[in-house]
Amino acid sequence: MPTPLLALLLVLQQPAQQSAPSIARVSVTPGSAAVVVGDTLRLRARALDAGGRPVEGARILFQQAGAMFEGRVDSAGLVTAGAVGTFPVVVSAIVPGAKPVIQRIDVRMVPGPASRIELTQRPTRLLPGQHVRLDASVWSRGGDRRDDRIEWRSSSPQVARVATGGILTALTPGRATLTASAGGASRELPIEVVAADVGEVEITPSTTQARTGDVVRFRATVKDRGGKEISGLSPTWLFSPGRGEIDDGGAFVAYEPGTYQVTASYGSHSADAVVTIAPRDVQRVAKVVGRVPRSAFFTSEVWIHPNGKVAYLGTVLGGDRVYTIDISNPAAPAIVDSIVVNARTINDVMTTADGNYMVITREGADNRKNGIVIADTHDPLHPKAISEFTQDVTSGVHSAFIHTQEKYGTHVYLTNDGTGALHIVDITDAAHPKEVGRFRPRQTPAGVMLHDIDVQNGLVYASWWNDGLVILDVGNGVKGGRPDHPVLVSQFKYNLDSLYKDVALEGGPGFIRGTHTAWRHGKYVFIADEVFGNSAAEALFQGQVTRAHGRLQVLDVSDIEHPKSVAWYEPEFGGVHNVWIAGDTLYMGAYNAGFHAFDISGELRGDLRAQGREIANLYTGASDGKLPNMAMAWGTVVKNNLAYVNDLNSGLWIVRLEPKNKVVP
Repeated sequence: MPTPLLALLLVLQQPAQQSAPSIARVSVTPGSAAVVVGDTLRLRARALDAGGRPVEGARILFQQAGAMFEGRVDSAGLVTAGAVGTFPVVVSAIVPGAKPVIQRIDVRMVPGPASRIELTQRPTRLLPGQHVRLDASVWSRGGDRRDDRIEWRSSSPQVARVATGGILTALTPGRATLTASAGGASRELPIEVVAADVGEVEITPSTTQARTGDVVRFRATVKDRGGKEISGLSPTWLFSPGRGEIDDGGAFVAYEPGTYQVTASYGSHSADAVVTIAPRDVQRVAKVVGRVPRSAFFTSEVWIHPNGKVAYLGTVLGGDRVYTIDISNPAAPAIVDSIVVNARTINDVMTTADGNYMVITREGADNRKNGIVIADTHDPLHPKAISEFTQDVTSGVHSAFIHTQEKYGTHVYLTNDGTGALHIVDITDAAHPKEVGRFRPRQTPAGVMLHDIDVQNGLVYASWWNDGLVILDVGNGVKGGRPDHPVLVSQFKYNLDSLYKDVALEGGPGFIRGTHTAWRHGKYVFIADEVFGNSAAEALFQGQVTRAHGRLQVLDVSDIEHPKSVAWYEPEFGGVHNVWIAGDTLYMGAYNAGFHAFDISGELRGDLRAQGREIANLYTGASDGKLPNMAMAWGTVVKNNLAYVNDLNSGLWIVRLEPKNKVVP
């Protein structure tokens, strides 16, 4: 069956008729279209003439005009909603010999009914006269956040009253149950207002001297006139002046140097403490040690062979090769060879830990048989293809990750462009790869897109685009999973449309946005979103100048089954793409913003950019690039204290962070 675009072209090429009917407009129903995620909606359209009469013989075609990863529409107008967002549809009315009339409509894909309410703050004991703001969020059964108005009520208004917006006021001693409700969901919070003859409030900081970005923990205690502590009370925390944040547990972080007064308030009773904040002072110079300029193809992922002497650099948007680069002298890197495969895009390359084999992903093969190629890299400078894996992944593999476990062998974890599934392939015998397992976070066919994979210690950290971060047990033991039996551990999902609503101003709704990559480091997982407006995405895919957006979030996974966002970074200009962490430094390809390095030492809270944690940056645009002077830094790999930065437009940069305060000529 012809695609909608091909069908349109075939109709337009038919011979002209003497008196073709004239289409004045297209009437589409429903006029204000909305569909719940996971459901379908049938659009219907009629071609009408200037008098509002149906035009006989007119053909109607429906085509997708955005939200490429969120839903789909067939040529007859059946919309399948896969994720929350706005789904643009172009409706064309055609009669042979006449100019087609085209109309665009937007279908809102909305969360399902309210299923649960989460409380951010959970005070349990208060003193009379205290005021506390309660934060709550509403979620659907599918894990999508809703914008419902939350209604609050108290079982004993004479004890505690909750006003509009969740402002809780403790009035008289007693007990009350507070209820937050939205639609069919509700959540209860029991509290106690205690009678106490307060004598003293004390507040103690964990330190009185810190730097911007350091977390200072404050502890508040209330004692009665007899000197006995009244336990379990929840203060309201305040600070001034300056910028920063403090949570309901008393964890404070300052964004600017200065002297801060932190207050623990219990209504008419309070106490203050002072902490002095110095600049973080982590800035260093990024020096270019060597470079491999490329302009024949746009360049993609870089990987460093475990021997530290060879780099592999992929190509995309028409590229068909992986360059092998001798980096034994980083100041004079040289292309020695390349391995050519049937692909117009090689998005990802990676070797096994022993360096003996390399996996190359393929998208855009001319025979539509993509999958992966496995190369022998015993001779690192001259890789040779020895096998391929294409079973059920012929639509394309965007990313792959190799992970070895002593108990289970070596596996490559693949993304599937066509189904959004994770495929787990045993490559212990690299010449004969075989699939052993699969996983998808949900069965809804539309809107499932797996973009990138990180595997550490038997846990998969999968960036599932609309479905956020998904953590799987594939041998760690926390849920009894294995490579042939992946088991869900947890999921962190968030409202992408709300987070990037300003991007719609660049080209309308339906833009590209999703969880793009993840990296586990210590108790944190760092996730980065890939975001392009509609016009910017079109320019990107055509190899033109474009602009990216995006945010890096830091998730605390101390409780692996309940990840929570604690910090973030968002550039003033540019996006966030791939990251690499070595020690206390996070290295990032920030697309238009070039190469960046950040201090991630200590506990992380709040806005990392505002805290002065940026160590260095380097603009990777170059006059000899495929797009001259335009940075599009893809990512970085760190080896032997050197950062190998791959730029889509300008090739490979080898960068060293100079010691602090060293002047570089």
